[in-house]
Amino acid sequence: MTLLAIENLSLSIGETPILKNIGLSIEPGEVLGLVGESGSGKSMTALAIMRLLPQGARADGKILFGGENLLDASEEAMCRLRGDDIGMVFQEPMTALNPVKTIGEQVAEGIRWHTGAGRAEAERRAAQMLDRVGLSSAKFPLSRYPHQLSGGQRQRVVIAIACALKPKLLIADEPTTALDVVLQAQILELLRELVDENRMGLLLISHDLAVVTEMSDRIAIMRSGEVLETGETARTLSAQQHPYTRQLALASTHVPAGRSLPSPLWGGSAIRLSEAKPVSRGGGIRSPASRLTVSASLRPLADPPHKGEGRHPLLEVASITRDYPGPRPSLFSKAKTFRAVDDVSFSLMPGRSVALVGRSGCGKSTLARLVLALDKATSGTIRFMGKDITGRPEAELRQARRNMQVVFQDPYGSFNPRHRVERLVAEPLSLVEPAPDPLKRRELVAHALHQVGLKPHDMQKYPHEFSGGQRQRLSIARAIITRPKLVVADEAVSALDVSIRAQVLDLFAELNRTLGIAYLFITHDLTVARAITDEVLVMHEGRIVERGTTAGVLDNPQSEAAKALVDAAPDLRRAISHKLREQG
Repeated sequence: MTLLAIENLSLSIGETPILKNIGLSIEPGEVLGLVGESGSGKSMTALAIMRLLPQGARADGKILFGGENLLDASEEAMCRLRGDDIGMVFQEPMTALNPVKTIGEQVAEGIRWHTGAGRAEAERRAAQMLDRVGLSSAKFPLSRYPHQLSGGQRQRVVIAIACALKPKLLIADEPTTALDVVLQAQILELLRELVDENRMGLLLISHDLAVVTEMSDRIAIMRSGEVLETGETARTLSAQQHPYTRQLALASTHVPAGRSLPSPLWGGSAIRLSEAKPVSRGGGIRSPASRLTVSASLRPLADPPHKGEGRHPLLEVASITRDYPGPRPSLFSKAKTFRAVDDVSFSLMPGRSVALVGRSGCGKSTLARLVLALDKATSGTIRFMGKDITGRPEAELRQARRNMQVVFQDPYGSFNPRHRVERLVAEPLSLVEPAPDPLKRRELVAHALHQVGLKPHDMQKYPHEFSGGQRQRLSIARAIITRPKLVVADEAVSALDVSIRAQVLDLFAELNRTLGIAYLFITHDLTVARAITDEVLVMHEGRIVERGTTAGVLDNPQSEAAKALVDAAPDLRRAISHKLREQG
């Protein structure tokens, strides 16, 4: 008997159609991959199955689970199903978790509610599940709160909550977006084990075609609320009968300026920016990923760098260490500290791009906060544009803030939900002297939105009106609006679909070429590191364990930490080839 069957599902919010005659099915023990661009309707399809639609949404058609139409089920019946028979891993772990409850309470809550287990038994089962997703109670006690964990660690908690009761159907909406490649491989293996052990159906929503290819039995390609193509995963991505499927596959191997990747499995030459980059036509920039023409009539706030600049480092990090207090001391134990960053040193020249890669929790984001002067180092110094910014008061950091911007990992948590996009994206302009007048300010906001693939009228919306990937584009627009000399990008493209990611990487490359903006890319995606950076720093347990040119480190890793990252990184061509060989 089919586990889940969606028949002619249409959904609208007010007068706006969102989904159009969706038809999907999942058998017990089957993995269905659902892919498409940001805003294509993937997450809304998942929310429709869970009956967690926004206010004003109207759904027609059928969602049959166990033979019963969920659209006709009462809220009481849905409460019994959610978490027990149907589990869901949400896209944004910080907003999916309750900030005032410990991680142990949140995993145990569903166990107690659905099974009637006592507190001790529920906590024991919660600890087992957290250990299975890589959060052992010895290192991550159940008493920790979400804000005490990294983004990847929070995502593991969400996965533990969803899988704790071994549901019949698991909906995983970008379940590994915030995870490093090693942990991603472990989590995907865990999900596959649960599917095989329990005959669980899995709806895997992702923009990572390599991950979907490795995991799924069948794939569905969505665009603008419609399913364009379905079929066996490897054969569908290899044949690419629909032009949009080919577009997604090509975008997955897209690389910007002067860099190349091997030829894709489906033929053709290596992709280079000389063939695929945005090209100037009539004063505009056209991106192959989105076909969006961007007006170039606005002058940047900063002039391109002059020849001869760059003999001195833009950023110098010298012996930086950051310690955090551990648990409170007791009669039987002494106070301990946790060293998140341990004696790190590196430099970044103007106009250069450096990738900081490593496993979740290794200290990458902590180091970024230190560089941005958002946290104070325990020891060491940081110099930016020749000035020591270590521990300086805010008044002295104003010029540094103007020339150093950031794209945070969590695109929702970094915005004030009460403000419109125009105000949010324009925030860094308060550091510009003289301040632009209101008309110029609106023009700059519109231009920044255009550059990241959004529309000028989007400036009147609120953050909640955008998908996760669209919110990340807003973060990038805010970061580049002042044309800074350095952008610290903390997983800047992890939430983006492949075609928008290609567009944004093109944008980063173009800004680097024309304005000399330097980048510190914090990423777990080695494809991004290879595409956009000149050098790679590999971080492990707070220390830099390997450094060198990007190609040198990724093609011939020397440290065990770097080898583990390279070996675990998903590869679309390799995944398709492997699947086709398995299927004969």
